[in-house]
Amino acid sequence: MAAAKISTSTVVMDDGVKLYVKFHGDVSDTTKPLIIGLHGGPGLGNHTALDGTLGDLASSFRVLVYDARGSGVSDLVGPYTHERWIKDIENLRIWAGAETFVLAGHSYGGFIALDYAISHPNRLSGLILIDTWTVGTLGQMGALANILTSDRVQNVDKDRQLRIWSGNLLSDQDYQDGITEILAFYSPPDEEGAPKKPATPAPMPADLFGPHKPFHIHYETQNWAFGWNLPRFDVRKKLKDIKASPSLSRPTLTRSPALVFPLPCGVVPTLITVGRHDQVTPVSFALELEKGIPNSRLEIFEHSSHSPYVDEPDKFRDVLLDFVKSKVL
Repeated sequence: MAAAKISTSTVVMDDGVKLYVKFHGDVSDTTKPLIIGLHGGPGLGNHTALDGTLGDLASSFRVLVYDARGSGVSDLVGPYTHERWIKDIENLRIWAGAETFVLAGHSYGGFIALDYAISHPNRLSGLILIDTWTVGTLGQMGALANILTSDRVQNVDKDRQLRIWSGNLLSDQDYQDGITEILAFYSPPDEEGAPKKPATPAPMPADLFGPHKPFHIHYETQNWAFGWNLPRFDVRKKLKDIKASPSLSRPTLTRSPALVFPLPCGVVPTLITVGRHDQVTPVSFALELEKGIPNSRLEIFEHSSHSPYVDEPDKFRDVLLDFVKSKVL
């Protein structure tokens, strides 16, 4: 099978803001379902986070990953609120010509995915939540406490970490220095039985930070996200609302005319993943998501931390493929 076409575009939102988009597949081929990936780390992460992982689905899906407003090389124009980021998702859905789609979010991208799923459940044919949490303030305080007491990192600047996790950063350099000193916190501890990774030199900041690299720093976006959005983010009592209308039918979701029958409420299939060693978005939040979201499936990756698609890529790929084949396609 030929590899899917890959293209990049600048997509203009309804307010004139331009977003950088990478697309696997033919944008105009609406016979294929769409999956949109949301990266984490506002003002830090970008489309590269989920590009490879979701790109593995390109034989069956059109795959859209992008730099969120205020991140990567997209425009640095606010407001950087969940409401605005959700409008941007809607703009991209319409641009791609999809009535329904699968939404995947990692870490902070999962927060936005949850808010989207609660407000637009009838637009979703599937939901993928990768290492995320359900309530902002508890998540922020828990992550900060875990960092300051972790044996994975030493000699961190406590004041700077407080600025990161409360949304009070002083500059791009302040943000970069704070992330650099806790990079090890995001990786699983060495353990017997864990998958062996290729021996590569530890990346230096110059390899990590910059346009189209893993991290592209915009501290103002982080301050909005952690200072304004997260104190207001709490979906614990709304998880039950992640369900589609019974008026939807299978063709709406799969575009397969051979399968025409009504779907019951609670039909947004949801995959929840978490690394056993994740101390940013711990297993406890994943268990809460599984309990609260109808029709959800939880996969715990025993040798992973905050990014199981990096720590256990083969297993993550297998789980992802099994989910979309059994629940979405």
